[in-house]
Amino acid sequence: MITLNDIKQDPVFQTLIERSGTYLKKRGYTEHGLRHVSYVAQKAADILAQLGFDQRTVELAAIAGYLHDVGNLFNRKDHGITGAALVYQELRRLGMDVGEICTISSAIGNHEEANGRAVSPVSAALILADKSDAHRTRANRLEDHRRPGIHDRVNLAITDSKLYVDREEQAITLEISFDQTICQIMDFFEIYLTRMEMCKEASTVLGCRFRLIINNLEFLGNLPLHHS
Repeated sequence: MITLNDIKQDPVFQTLIERSGTYLKKRGYTEHGLRHVSYVAQKAADILAQLGFDQRTVELAAIAGYLHDVGNLFNRKDHGITGAALVYQELRRLGMDVGEICTISSAIGNHEEANGRAVSPVSAALILADKSDAHRTRANRLEDHRRPGIHDRVNLAITDSKLYVDREEQAITLEISFDQTICQIMDFFEIYLTRMEMCKEASTVLGCRFRLIINNLEFLGNLPLHHS
């Protein structure tokens, strides 16, 4: 069976990740390179492992997380869909099981809020891992010292963030420390509101509620799940 280590050692995938990250940096986007995809791979796997999913499903989530942004090589727009098609083709080259490829590809094709939604546990874990990676280290520091755009300002304002699972309480929590001398929390919601709603839906797929805490204030998820 193909593992995350196999993917990491494949020169084609390494080139795709490197080139897509370089393209976005030149376009002025926040960091989407090896650091980001490595974080997403690890966090997506951690989420499913902590919720008790089997080892192979955890591995598929890690692979999906590692490869989810390769579609940015072509263009930022619809990069989830183009990335899914590219990943499908390249995983077939490696001889991976077609059913597992479909799980990974559908997760990648549905990880963006413009045209995706959580369609499986792997997809849900990928969404949560991807959208939780908000931190000042992702900001694209402009060499000409122009005022950074809103995405960079918001990421610069996030001094700490952590996503954690409480299986007993059926909760997945994103906790953020936000420096309001850089920008306002409303700026965060201007670009992250739809992403947080997507995380809320993804958490539901995993049988959990989604909690968003910023500077010790809870904005989402303080009510327990109600079972019919």
